[in-house]
Amino acid sequence: MPSAKKRQKIDTNKLQVGMYVIMPVSWDEHPFLVNRFRISSPSQIEKMRKAGIKSVMVDFARSGLDPDSPEYRPERADSQLDAGSKLDTDGTDAEKKSQHMVVESIKEAVSDKTLPPDEKVKIVYMRSVEMISDVLEQPTTKNIGEAKGAIVGIVDMILAEKETSNFLLRIISHDFNTYTHSVNVGFFGICLAKNVFQNLDAHDMHELGAGFFLHDLGKVGIPLEIINKPGRLTDAEMDVVRQHPSQGFKILQEARQVTEECKTILLQHHERNDGTGYPKRLRGEEIHIYGRICSIADVYDALTSDRPYRQKMQTFNALRLMKDEMSNYFQKELFDKFVVLLA
Repeated sequence: MPSAKKRQKIDTNKLQVGMYVIMPVSWDEHPFLVNRFRISSPSQIEKMRKAGIKSVMVDFARSGLDPDSPEYRPERADSQLDAGSKLDTDGTDAEKKSQHMVVESIKEAVSDKTLPPDEKVKIVYMRSVEMISDVLEQPTTKNIGEAKGAIVGIVDMILAEKETSNFLLRIISHDFNTYTHSVNVGFFGICLAKNVFQNLDAHDMHELGAGFFLHDLGKVGIPLEIINKPGRLTDAEMDVVRQHPSQGFKILQEARQVTEECKTILLQHHERNDGTGYPKRLRGEEIHIYGRICSIADVYDALTSDRPYRQKMQTFNALRLMKDEMSNYFQKELFDKFVVLLA
């Protein structure tokens, strides 16, 4: 029977593999992806020591260990550390960046009521970029499914916490790559959809969020030399780029993650109101409102992010360009709502 005192503060030099620990410092003051985890290797204990963490809270109930039992022998910690220092090189540490751990860290941050909004959004944003990078590097059924699970929490956070949403729109990074772009469009898209569909139950905001985050999933098949090309693309290269909406949809099909929302967003986020978009050159009402929302978020982030072929634009200049030179691309009412969102 476990001791009645299930949680105890334990010196880090007395920790053992198998203990479930709770970090005593904030997210950005320790080297782990999550604040609570089970120690799986001696190297994690060593990382705590190197980070200057003198003690942590140990949840003995979740460790499956009784602190009053003969099995709990703190004097073994140093020998474990010495024995593990040479063996712990196989990349199995619990803190090692993996899709599952990144997703869990997002869920933990979203649900942590003690985190100030500005700190919460920094963690969620940073981990979201890591999550999407994993998905785009390995778009497996498991990775896509886990990512969608984390996006559910992100959407709920944005819908419920206005202050958090406001901070989120301010800290978005504009150093362009496919990962940050996907996350930026995810956040912009959710915030705009929230504004457009507020108090309406007819829209599945969770699946909309997944569609916005995964809108460029099909770019996994485009060669990097095309994506990162510093100059204008040739017609042949543009033909390759124009395939990414349908390629993204195929990946979702193969992963058995297709919903009507995701399908619509992936296939229509490059369609334009005047019929000049791709892949089907839809125009006007032929384009679903979900595709229209993603299109605005996609173009705005592209204009305000550094690209290989040009420098980023400031918010006002980007919105002015969209209004004056691209007004035929977007539905006016949606664009006006987007401008208000960024005001």
